[in-house]
Amino acid sequence: MPPDALPAFERRLHLIYGAYTLAFLAFVLALGVLERMGLPRAWIGGAFLLGTMAVYAGIGILSRTSDATEYYVAGRRVPALYNGMATAADWMSAASFVGMAGTLYLSGYAGLAFVLGWTGGFVLVALLLAPYLRRFGQFTVPDFIGARYGGRLPRLVALAAAIGVSFVYLVAQIYAVGLITARLTGLAFEIGIFVGLGGVLVCSFLGGMRAVTWTQVAQYIVLVIAYLVPVVWLSVKQTGQPVPPLAVGQQLQKVSEREEQLRRDPKELEVIALFQARADQAEARLRDPAATLAADRQAAERRVAALKAAQAPAQEILAAEKALAALPRSAEEARRRDAAELENAQARARPLAGMPSHAEPFASRPRGDAAVPSAPEESRRNFLALVFCLMVGTAALPHVLVRSYTTPSVRQARESVAWTLLFISLLYLTAPALAVLVKYEIFNVLVGTPFDKLPGWIANWSKLDSGLLSVVDHNRDGIFQLAEMRIGADIIVLATPEIAGLPYVISGMVAAGGLAAALSTADGLLLTIANALSHDLYFRLIDPKAMSSRRVAISKTVLLVVALFAAYVATLRVGDIVFLVAAAFSLAAATFFPALVLGVFWKRANHAGCVLGMLAGLTLTFYYMATTHPWLRGVFGVDAPLADCLWWGVQPIAAGVFGVPLAFAVTVVASLLTRPPGDTELALVDHLRRPA
Repeated sequence: MPPDALPAFERRLHLIYGAYTLAFLAFVLALGVLERMGLPRAWIGGAFLLGTMAVYAGIGILSRTSDATEYYVAGRRVPALYNGMATAADWMSAASFVGMAGTLYLSGYAGLAFVLGWTGGFVLVALLLAPYLRRFGQFTVPDFIGARYGGRLPRLVALAAAIGVSFVYLVAQIYAVGLITARLTGLAFEIGIFVGLGGVLVCSFLGGMRAVTWTQVAQYIVLVIAYLVPVVWLSVKQTGQPVPPLAVGQQLQKVSEREEQLRRDPKELEVIALFQARADQAEARLRDPAATLAADRQAAERRVAALKAAQAPAQEILAAEKALAALPRSAEEARRRDAAELENAQARARPLAGMPSHAEPFASRPRGDAAVPSAPEESRRNFLALVFCLMVGTAALPHVLVRSYTTPSVRQARESVAWTLLFISLLYLTAPALAVLVKYEIFNVLVGTPFDKLPGWIANWSKLDSGLLSVVDHNRDGIFQLAEMRIGADIIVLATPEIAGLPYVISGMVAAGGLAAALSTADGLLLTIANALSHDLYFRLIDPKAMSSRRVAISKTVLLVVALFAAYVATLRVGDIVFLVAAAFSLAAATFFPALVLGVFWKRANHAGCVLGMLAGLTLTFYYMATTHPWLRGVFGVDAPLADCLWWGVQPIAAGVFGVPLAFAVTVVASLLTRPPGDTELALVDHLRRPA
C-alpha cells in the first residue's frame, strides 16, 4: 500500500469499527429489553453466541484470500493503532480474561506476578525484538532463526519448538472456548468445545492473518467492554467509585478485616476440623495401603451380602454393588487415591478455604506431597521467578512476535507495541480490582447465607462442572461457610455479573467477551502452527518452488487437522488455563528468547550455539515441568516425593527460570568454541541494526 493511501485507509477503519462498537452496544441493550419482557436465558446466551460468531464469520468471508503475503502477514498494511488492538486481542487470551482475576482471587498478592510479567514483557518486545523483526521482513520466527543462523537445523529446531509451544497454549484456549460455549448454550463441555471450534476455524481457515487481524480488532472491542462493565458496576455498588482500581484500597481493607473474623469464626473452624479428620484418616490409610484395601473390600462385600439377605430395596443393593466395584483394583491404585485425598483434605483444612490473606506479600503456602509449608523467602523466589518467565516468555512467543511483520514500517511496529501495552492495561489494571471486589462480595454477602437461600448462580455453575465450583454443607448446619466452597479460578470472571446481581444479559455479554478472548488467541496460535508447517517446513525445506496458492492450501489443511487434535486434547482437561498458558511462556522463553536476542545483538552467535542453546533450554524446562507438575508426573510415572523434585522450591509454572540462563550460557559457549557465522549471517545482523 502506498504511504499516502494509509491515512485514508485508517480513517475508513475508524468509521467501520466505530459503527461496529455502537451496533454491539445496541445489540446488548436490545437483549436487555427483551430479557425484561421475558426472553428465556437460553435464547439470550444463544443470541450472544450466534450473533458474535456471525460477525466474526462475516469478516472471515470478506477477508478470504489465497495470496501468501495477505495470508501470512495481512499484506503488511495494518496501521499501528489497529495492529496494537489486534495484538492485544491476540495476547489477552483466556488466561487473561478468564483466569487472571480468578488467580488473583485465590492467590492474593502472589497473583500480581501475572500482571507485572505480562505487561513488562511488552517493554522487552518494543526494545529488543519488534523493530528488528519488522526490518527483517519475512513471515515467521523460524524464518528469522533460519536466516540469522544459517542451515536447515536451526530452522527445524525453531519450527518444532514453535509448534510445541503454540500447541500447549492453543489447548488452553480451546478449553476455555468449550467452557464458555457450554455456559452460553447449556451443552456438555465436550460438545461445547467442538461447537466453539467452528468460530476458531472460520476466520483463520478462510483468510489467514488478514481475516484474523480484522476479526481480532472486533473481538478486542467485545472483550474489553464485556470485562469492564460488570467490574465498574460492582465498584459503584460497593463504593460509589466508577473507576475500579481506585476502589481497591478501600475494599481491600474491609476484606482484610473480614479475613480476620473468618479465621476466628467457630463454624469455619468446625468445618476445618472435619477436613483435618479426613486428612488424618487418609494419612493412616497410607501407612499400609494393601491391608486397608483388603479391609475395605471385605466390608463392602459384607454390606452387599447383608442387603441381599435382608431383601433390601434394589436401589440400595445396586448402590452397594457400585461402591464395591469402585474400590481400587490394586494397592498401588489405593495408595494414589489416598494420597490425592490427603493432599485435597490438607489443602482445605486451612483458614480461608486455603487462600492466603489477600494483602499479605509472599505468604507461606503448602507445597509437596505432604503440604509442607513454604517459607516466605521461597514464596518471594517463586514470585520473582514467575515475573521473569512471563516477561521473557512474552518477548518470545511466536504468535505475538509475528505481529511485528504486519505493520507498514519499522516505526509503526514500535508504535504498535506501545498501543498494545495501552490496550492490555485497560484489562490488567482492572483485574486486581475485580478480584478484591468479588472477594468482598463472597465474604460479606454469601458467607452466612442459609443453603436453601443461596443464589442461583451457585447451582448453575455446580451443574456445569463440579470441579470449577462445589458447595457442600459439610457440618450440616444449613448455613454456608467459606470452607464449604471449592471454587476454581476459571469461573470468577464469568460469574461476576451474577455475583453482582446484574441481569443475565450482562452474564451473556461477559461470556461473549471471554469467547472473543479465547477465539482471538486460538486463531493466532492456529495460524502460527499451520504457517510454520506450510511455510517453514514445506516451502523453505521441501519445495522452495511451490506456488503461493499451494502453500496457502497446505496451511489451511494443516490448520484444520491441528484444530481438531487440540480440541481432543482439551477434552482431557490436562490442567487449568493459567498453568497451561504459563507453561507455554516458560517453554518459549527458554527456547526462543536467547536465540532471538543474541541473534540481533551479538554477531558471534552462530549455527551451533543457536541449536544447542535452544535444545538445552527447552529440554531442561520440560524436564523440570515433567517432574514437578502433578498431571505430567502421572504421565511420566514420577514417584519421587514432589518436595524432593522442586529446586529451591520453585513451582513448575516458573520452570523457565532454569532453562533461560542455561540456553544463554550454552549458546555463548558453543558459539565461542565453533567457527564464526558466515558473511551472509553477519550482513543480516548489520542490516537489522542499521539506523532507521
